[in-house]
Amino acid sequence: MSSFRPSRLRRLPLHAGAALTVLVCLFPVYWMITTALKPSRDIQSSEPHLVPHAWTLEHFRTAVDAPGFAQFWRNSLLVTAGAVLLSLVVALAAAFAVARMRWRGRRQFVLAVFIAQMAPWESLIIPVYIIARDTDMLDRLTTLTLVYFMITLPFTVIVLRGFIATIPPELEEAAQVDGCTRPGAFRRVALPLLAPGLMATSLFGFITAWNEFAYANFLIIKNQDQRTLPVWLSSFQNTFGTDWGATMAASTLFALPALAVFLLLQRHVTSGLASGAVKG
Repeated sequence: MSSFRPSRLRRLPLHAGAALTVLVCLFPVYWMITTALKPSRDIQSSEPHLVPHAWTLEHFRTAVDAPGFAQFWRNSLLVTAGAVLLSLVVALAAAFAVARMRWRGRRQFVLAVFIAQMAPWESLIIPVYIIARDTDMLDRLTTLTLVYFMITLPFTVIVLRGFIATIPPELEEAAQVDGCTRPGAFRRVALPLLAPGLMATSLFGFITAWNEFAYANFLIIKNQDQRTLPVWLSSFQNTFGTDWGATMAASTLFALPALAVFLLLQRHVTSGLASGAVKG
């Protein structure tokens, strides 16, 4: 008992630091939501209050009634889902080849994937724009889907490679002895065990594609009906200023799908990322 208390006391600074970190990270989210619920007069007040004195849903009605709200939601969902599915299919095949097979140039391929993951996405905006312009691919959701697929692919390959490496190959070999082909053994034995890794990479890809603004702003120029939600958020700014209440309400609505996906997949995320980082 005497050794238990000093141990708890030594951990107290860690717990305090963790609690402070959580508060710092959550405060902007809290401020966004409360600002969306405040009347306009309170938002512009020179004396802000942590707890609003009055509540209103008027800003949410303004956001929902804004032109193109449903259209831009559909665009974002199509682009995000397409990019995530493409990334999972291609990355799964690449990760399997790297983790299970031995071929010339394998190490160089893995190094190239790591370099691609480290490269800042913003540095590729101008080359991507020039390619899209010269191939008549501007103002198309297909272009955005391919760009987001390109952005999320390296991370997906890295994580799935490590995760496949933790699955004993003897399981697939036993299935092949029982009459399965190699692809069939992988599909029936290894693929179900990859569920946590697939969930973790899906969450990363979803959040990345859902929140991306720069490419959506540069590649969708003339056809405004092809815009996505991050670009739509800027529509609440005009020559008279920014409608902060509607902007915060729209931002809250924009964050809900990512939050929902995280809550659905969160029990798989930790195990997926941890297993994917163990071996390779």
